[in-house]
Amino acid sequence: MKNLFLLTIGVTLVLLTACQNNADEYSASSIKALYKAAPDGVQTRWASAENVNAEKGKGGMSNKGAKGDAYTLIAPGSTKVIFDQQGAGIITKIWSANSLLWSPENRRKVKIEMYWDNSDKPAVSVPFTDFFGIGLGLMRPFECELFASPEGRSHNCFIPMPYRKAARIEVVNESDEIIMFYYKVDFLKLNKLADDALYFHAFWHRDIKTTIGKDFEILPKVKGKGRYLGTNIGVIGDSTYRGSWFGEGEVKIFLDGDNKLPTLVGTGTEDYIGTGWGQGEYANQIQGSLVSNKEHDIYAFYRYHTVDPVYFHNDCKVTIQQIGNSQRNQLRQMRKNGADFKVVWSYVSSEGMDASKRYLDMDNPPKIEDDEFADGFSTNFYRSDDVSATAYFYLDKPASDLPAIQDKETRTKLMKEKVYQYTK
Repeated sequence: MKNLFLLTIGVTLVLLTACQNNADEYSASSIKALYKAAPDGVQTRWASAENVNAEKGKGGMSNKGAKGDAYTLIAPGSTKVIFDQQGAGIITKIWSANSLLWSPENRRKVKIEMYWDNSDKPAVSVPFTDFFGIGLGLMRPFECELFASPEGRSHNCFIPMPYRKAARIEVVNESDEIIMFYYKVDFLKLNKLADDALYFHAFWHRDIKTTIGKDFEILPKVKGKGRYLGTNIGVIGDSTYRGSWFGEGEVKIFLDGDNKLPTLVGTGTEDYIGTGWGQGEYANQIQGSLVSNKEHDIYAFYRYHTVDPVYFHNDCKVTIQQIGNSQRNQLRQMRKNGADFKVVWSYVSSEGMDASKRYLDMDNPPKIEDDEFADGFSTNFYRSDDVSATAYFYLDKPASDLPAIQDKETRTKLMKEKVYQYTK
């Protein structure tokens, strides 16, 4: 009887402790439990130009409450803090509509940066428009699980962003124009964040001319424990390959000590984003291709790992091969026109089960100009294009060891000539 009494007391204490922890801690998963009441101390707040500090009972104070400060102006060369909070919390949504809509050339001159727990280094530093789910500084109507632009005129982000001590979001205007900026940051103030909550990060990088045979790094090797959330990628095909297909490159994910070879590997670019045999325009919840301009080889597409998580415990790196596809005679003409490429594989359907020709495994592979180079159904080749990407991930620390964002000149070089004169 005594043992039963002690066991009952023990179970009761465990349950009370669990209840107390549930009251003190809060996680992003709790948000989706629509029927559950919030624990004590969890408070809903919105930060906007009408209530910059998201203070209780202080929204819409100017102009006697009649929409006096719906937007803010960001001067050329200045930084505007749009979110600055102390204590624990979770950002649940970010929305903006701004004058970048009418100024494509300025979109990569404006950055969004996010700092967690008073870190000196931003966890997010990305060109503003590229951050919100579509690359190349473009705007398109779309909706997916993490981002949306209902009519192609706004920016919405639904990624939960937890913090333990503090959070700050800045918009940095490196253009020569005043930016008219509407925004709202929705968040929850918490007593305590769940112990297993990770910090949100985003990394952007552009390679104006990729190296033949070298994979583009969507996410350079990042150290720590976390989760790769996905990417949006922009490709501007080199004009010397015009008329060929850019997207045969496989996405490779190196996990936890992978060196030369990855643990996770796909089968091709359009395959990674859920389609096949080329790439048109579509928007799904975790995958999509929002721009597919074949005439000028301009592509913007995304893939998010929400239902198929990619976890890492020590480190992670994500790359995509720079491989295109064409046929023998077109490749020969491209070579005559000065195109730089390296043939890697062909499919020669007339040879049945031996149709696949893996040239890099051959001691003396034929050259594209040789008579013995078979006129196959398709030939893959290493190529060099203008590629950029935003990688989204969570990490167990508020700052990573990744390099800083590239300068304004690198972000914007030739974008008007390559992209904006053909598509907005």
